[in-house]
Amino acid sequence: MNMDYTSIRPYNDQETSSALKRIAAAPELKPIADFVYGPGHEQELRERLCRLDGVYRFQTEVMAGIIQSIIDKTSAGLTVEGLDILEDGRKHVLISNHRDIILDPAIIQLVLFGHGISLTEIAVGDNLIANSLIEDIFRSNRMIKVSRGGTPREKYVSSSMLSSYIRERVVSGACSVWIAQRNGRSKDGHDMTEQGLMKMFGMSGSGDFIKDFNELSILPTAISYQYEPCEFLKAREVYISRREHYVKRPGEDTVSILTGVTQNKGHIAFHFCPEITEAELIECAAHGKNERFKALAAVIDQRICSSYKLWDTNYMALDLLDGGAANREKYTQDSLDAFVQHMEKGLSAIVEKDPYIDIEELREIYLSIYANPVRSLREHQAEDRGMSCPS
Repeated sequence: MNMDYTSIRPYNDQETSSALKRIAAAPELKPIADFVYGPGHEQELRERLCRLDGVYRFQTEVMAGIIQSIIDKTSAGLTVEGLDILEDGRKHVLISNHRDIILDPAIIQLVLFGHGISLTEIAVGDNLIANSLIEDIFRSNRMIKVSRGGTPREKYVSSSMLSSYIRERVVSGACSVWIAQRNGRSKDGHDMTEQGLMKMFGMSGSGDFIKDFNELSILPTAISYQYEPCEFLKAREVYISRREHYVKRPGEDTVSILTGVTQNKGHIAFHFCPEITEAELIECAAHGKNERFKALAAVIDQRICSSYKLWDTNYMALDLLDGGAANREKYTQDSLDAFVQHMEKGLSAIVEKDPYIDIEELREIYLSIYANPVRSLREHQAEDRGMSCPS
């Protein structure tokens, strides 16, 4: 079935050239130029944008430098593993855990560009498109617009279109596509693939589970930051969500984007995991209709969890929660003191603005964000040991 993807696909070169001129004229460009290039380079950036004539030049001549500048200014360095999987030119659906709105997919693009590998298209929720400027920036960066709202019927139609578009791009060999394993970032440190995402992929298939998912060449990807992006914003949201339905304030996503970009992230690690094999799909297909999607999500989770880079912050948080020192060899006293000082400063700032918040519970939530990846890994390891034991 032919579909019109105009409303969700990235801009083409002609559309991007027009969008870049609109971006160059936007007053909001000044703080971006000041942060990335330093004061005094605003006009230079505006003129540069007007000269660019397509998506590739925008991504490689402007965005690559911006993302590299963010890494240089706000991190202690980036490590990448498993990149050889992508070097044969095959196209994949890259499914990753999701910790930062912008940086998760943006850093992947920078890594691919730096190693001469074709860039991916990126699935991003339309809830993040706060205005026309952000839409121009996103869609000029190969963004696929994912609809998050509407009636049940509208959601079904948009999911079907998204599924069809992604499958067409990957199977045709046009490009790989990045998508997060869940709707929204992980707020509590647990990285879990939504079963609904697997069902969405299945909507555009032939009905043959093994064939449909094998041709997508799913490549799980693990992303970890030593200091969690938007850590205090996430802790506050989890605290409120325990008591009531959390409603985002106007502009909150934009604040999260800017916070994630500008805050210190410590070390960053990306790991491209081995793709899901046909043998694994055969095992998943042996389950019932809905259970097979759940089984496939669990395989993806196992890949991501086992490849997730654990930092000293993760082990320190677990020890602080447990009140012990079981992981003491993983960190120094100086790093522990710095982590605690960083935590207390951030939590105190939240309570100062929202005095009703119980700082003890907030501290438990904050530490759990860091400790849960360690717990998840150990749970997966225990399950693997159990499966390997003779009956």
